[in-house]
Amino acid sequence: MKHLTKIFAVSSLALAATACDVNKTEEGEMPDVDVESGELPEYEVKKTDDGQMPDVDVEGGEMPEYDVDTMDVDVKTKTKEVEVPVVDVDMPEDDEEEETGN
Repeated sequence: MKHLTKIFAVSSLALAATACDVNKTEEGEMPDVDVESGELPEYEVKKTDDGQMPDVDVEGGEMPEYDVDTMDVDVKTKTKEVEVPVVDVDMPEDDEEEETGN
C-alpha cells in the first residue's frame, strides 16, 4: 500500500510540474560589469612583486518576470473495505513426512 501511495504522489507531482502554462511578461537584463585592469605578481626564483587585484564595479541586473498558470489538482482519499480470501493451510504431521520420504 505504501508503494502505491508513493507512485501516486510522484505521478501527481510529475503531472503538476508538466501542466504549467508559462508566459514571459518582461525581458530580463544582464548586469553591467566594469573591470579595471590589475597587476599580476611577477615570479622568478623569488617573488619580486606582491601584485594588486583589479577593482570591480558591478551594478545589479534585473530578472525577467513570468506569469505562471498551473492547473488545480484536488487529491482525495477514500477508505474502502475489501474482502480478501482466507487461505487455510494444513501442514502434514511428522508421521506423514517420514512415510513420503521427505
